[in-house]
Order: sequence, then structure tokens, then C-alpha cells
Amino acid sequence: MRRGIVSVAVVAVTVLWIMLPHAVASAEQRIELIPDERAGWSPSSLFTFARPDYHSERTLRIETTPPGAKLDLFYVRAGFQKRYEKAESTPVTVVLPTRAAAGKRDRVEIRAVADGYRLESVSVPVRSSQNAVMIDLRPLDNTLAAVSHIYFADRASLTFLTKAPAQVRLQKGAEGFTIVLGQTAEDARAAAVLAGVHNPYIAKIESNQLGEDLLVQVKLAPGLDANALGSRSRESRDDARGLNRYTIDFNPSGAASVDRARNALGQLGAGDVTGCAARFDEALRNRLDPTELSRALAPRGEFTDPYVRTALRRLGEVSGGTIHMEDGTSYRASVPLELSAAASQAASAKGFLALLRAWVRTLEAPEQREAALRSLVAPELDPAKFTSALGAADAAERSCRGA
Repeated sequence: MRRGIVSVAVVAVTVLWIMLPHAVASAEQRIELIPDERAGWSPSSLFTFARPDYHSERTLRIETTPPGAKLDLFYVRAGFQKRYEKAESTPVTVVLPTRAAAGKRDRVEIRAVADGYRLESVSVPVRSSQNAVMIDLRPLDNTLAAVSHIYFADRASLTFLTKAPAQVRLQKGAEGFTIVLGQTAEDARAAAVLAGVHNPYIAKIESNQLGEDLLVQVKLAPGLDANALGSRSRESRDDARGLNRYTIDFNPSGAASVDRARNALGQLGAGDVTGCAARFDEALRNRLDPTELSRALAPRGEFTDPYVRTALRRLGEVSGGTIHMEDGTSYRASVPLELSAAASQAASAKGFLALLRAWVRTLEAPEQREAALRSLVAPELDPAKFTSALGAADAAERSCRGA
């Protein structure tokens, strides 16, 4: 009985092995690209009878790397398009007229495109002996490497950081606007930041790679109009990372709520940066990338720069007049030169993250507090990752309080 079972199993495996190539082949696309009429007669047609391959089926197998590229297939005869089909490289087999039925100048034009890659074109004469085409797609030269989202004190900005100067087209609509970054691929980390952007002005952002172009669709909050939002764009350079910055600023009121921000900062005291708040400060710093934190808090031409400097001065005031750094050095907040020195390394100031957290809590609405704090300390970080880091820091503070 056991021998019979084994025999059946062997037969089944053998059948599957024989059928596998046929199954794989049948999964490939097969596209017919044959014009309705034959090519006109030419003297070269007299000699086709002596070439059997000229009368056999003519196919062309097309593959791309990476696979799955979108293909435009054109049958061109004497400069005129006779047939057009669309396909997807999985790969695909294209059925052509026999060489005897094709003209001397008949050719197949193949145009391949995949998201994030440059468009490539290949031409194959129908009468040639070439039966296969491999198209190597090249990644786009430009990449959206990072996105920085900032919201604080009634102002906001959205910055696109690209490896090469961006080719930007801005299209405004009734419910928002679309930013087209020409010949630009999207990095996965930048996509994650865009998907998590929200503030009182931006309700949602969607990004889509369409061939060589990256489309970023910004939907504004209800009741806002793109033309009346007070937005403006500017370009700058991040020389340290070799990146180009394209920034859109949002300032509906025409000016930030400076007085409201200063009043909120004036309400903070020593209890906001010492004790268990210091545990929060240390835990959050340990969970953020030191380089990214330093870059976020260093002066970089953003509207938040004066706010960070003012907050650093307040840190010194509530800490006995001195800003203490992690390496043991200290700076007097009342001395402009020393305050500037502290501002150049604000990420190392003890209690500074706790003070910014307290400031945000006093200034912003509950639903905007996390986004505002991330804007100040990690504007390029995936919102989900910042939420995790913030949750761990809050847990450390609660543990300190015994809660």
C-alpha cells in the first residue's frame, strides 16, 4: 500500500514538473501587434522564398529591469504608425507579422516607463533576427530625499529636500493645490512624513509617483482657499547635506502670534525643566537621532529660529541664569555672545526639550501639540516614529512620578 502511495506521489510531482514551464509561460502577456494590411511589394520580396524563417511566426519577447514596467508598443512603417498597444513587462511576448509580410522599413518602437525610473525607448526592425529585448531602466537622477514639516504659533511650512534642484510646478485648486516635482523619485522616508502631515491649514497630503514625475496633492482644511492662504514659496540650499530645499510657507494672518507665544513662554518655570520633567527630557533625547536633533534646533533660516533662541534664553532664566550643557559646560543666558554659543548647540542644553514640550502645551490646542513639538525637534522624522519616541519619554516621566 505504501509503495502505491509513493508511486502516485512521484507521478503527481512529475506531472507538475512537466506542466510548470507551460504554466509560467501562460502567465506571460501575449500581445498581437500586426497591422491590418501587408507591406507593399518590393524587389527584396523576390528572395524571401529561399528563407524559411521569413515565413514562420515572428515574435519578440520584451523584459525590463526592474520588471513590471509599463510599455507603449508602436508598429511603425515608413515613418507612419500602423498599430499601437499597451502592455506590462511581466515579461511580454509581442506577436508580429512574418518577416515576409513586413516591409523593409517596418519596426517596433518600444517605450518603457516605471515609477521612479527614466523613460527608455528601443527600436527593433521587424525583419531583423532579434527575438528578445532587455530594457534596463535607470533610476531618476533626482530624488525627494526628505520632507520637513513645521507648525508653530499659527505659522507653518512644508519643505521638500531634493538631491538636485527641483523642477517644480505649483497648481492651485478650489480645495488645495498640487506640487509637481518633475523627474523626481520619492524616498520611502519622505513619503512617510508626507502621509503624516497635518496642521490647522493642511488636512491631508497624498503623494503619487507617476512615471518620471512626483505629484504631491495638498488638501487644505475646510473653509480655506489656496489663493487666500497667504502661502509663498522659496528656495535655499542645505550645504551640509548637499540637498536643495523648496519651501512653501503658510501664514494666513500675515504675521505670527508673537505676543501669544511670548506670553505662553513667560508662564513657564523651573518645575517645567527639573525633577521628573528632566527624566522626560533625557528619555526623549536618547530616542532621537543626535544629528537630526542638532540640525532641527540649530539656526537654519526657518521662521522658528527666533522662537528657539527665545526659548533657550528662557531656559537660562528658569535655571538660575545659566544654560547647562550635557558635556558640563555652561553659558550665561544674559550675555548675547554666550547665548549665541548655546544656540549653536541647543540640542545639548539640559532641560531644553522639556521646556519646548511645556511651551507647546501652553500655546497650542491639544490636537496640535504633538505635531508642534515634532516640528521643533524632529521636523523630518516619520510621525509614527516620533509618536513612539514621545510615548517612551512620557512613560519615563510617569515612572519617575510613580504613576
